Amino acid sequence: MNNKQVFFLSGVLAVLFFMSILTGRINISFREILALFSSILHNGDLSGVSAPYQLVFWWIRLPRCIMAVVVGAGLSVSGAVYQALFRNPLVSPDILGVSAGCTFGAALGLILLPLNSFLFIQIMAFVFGIAAVSLAMGIARLIAVKPVIVLVLSGMVVMSLFNALLMVVKYFSDPYEELPNIVFWIMGSLTRVSWQDLYTAIPITGTGLVVFMLLRFRLNILSLGDLQAKSLGMNPALFRTLLIGASSFIVASTVATCGQICWIGLIIPHMARTLAGPEHENMLPVTALLGAIFMVAADTAARSISSAEIPVGIITALTGAPVFGFLLYKNRGSGWL
Repeated sequence: MNNKQVFFLSGVLAVLFFMSILTGRINISFREILALFSSILHNGDLSGVSAPYQLVFWWIRLPRCIMAVVVGAGLSVSGAVYQALFRNPLVSPDILGVSAGCTFGAALGLILLPLNSFLFIQIMAFVFGIAAVSLAMGIARLIAVKPVIVLVLSGMVVMSLFNALLMVVKYFSDPYEELPNIVFWIMGSLTRVSWQDLYTAIPITGTGLVVFMLLRFRLNILSLGDLQAKSLGMNPALFRTLLIGASSFIVASTVATCGQICWIGLIIPHMARTLAGPEHENMLPVTALLGAIFMVAADTAARSISSAEIPVGIITALTGAPVFGFLLYKNRGSGWL
């Protein structure tokens, strides 16, 4: 592993994280941040800090910034894992219909409880996301001619199915209350993130990242193909199922909390591969840090560009598409397309 790259990116993430806490419609000064931390160190006495700053910092800004790190790292590493497993650099984490299933579940939850239990919406999104990937893998097992190709095609079938179901839900939803909520959810946002969301997202994403880091050498072998993996004593089907399951849990948890956030799982692995090379021992830590940096920057821009907050999914799409186009141009003739 290139420790210099990891240390440098960690420093960039720390600086950007701190700047993100300071930035927003309510600007918290550096002095106020120091006062908040100083008050905690002195037996939790917050009498020296005004109540609005306490509220914004502890209950809005800090959990939101932490969630941006968790979402960025989880989605980007999941994208790198999918690209290795499917041996295709154009694969993204929602290839098995996870995002489509989660979005349908959230939309259904918004229809059933429009005034609403946010926890119920998250549970619905998570359940349907896992159901989508389970259905895709079940279809692939029934056919099982060329496992990787069939799995991708099964994911496309499941994704189309849940997108169609989502259109049905949108058609029958109330156009004045329910439909705007569904559309806003699809755009992706960290507006409603709370500490309770972090208590769910951190264990799921953290466990998935630990699994990926422990198996990153085996990812190198799996990216060579099943025949090479079997010749080296691996069970490719077992490890592929484990890695796809962990990736899908991360994506489902993210969409259930923040809605659809696109492009991170597609472009960040390419950027990490450019910096650290194709070996997953070096690439995955760089991918996680780059994804966290990108997401924190996107969320900061989403709540700072205008007086009305912009959904972060719009920011990631507007920046991700041109960046990916540049990567396509830069790597023309390199053989990875």
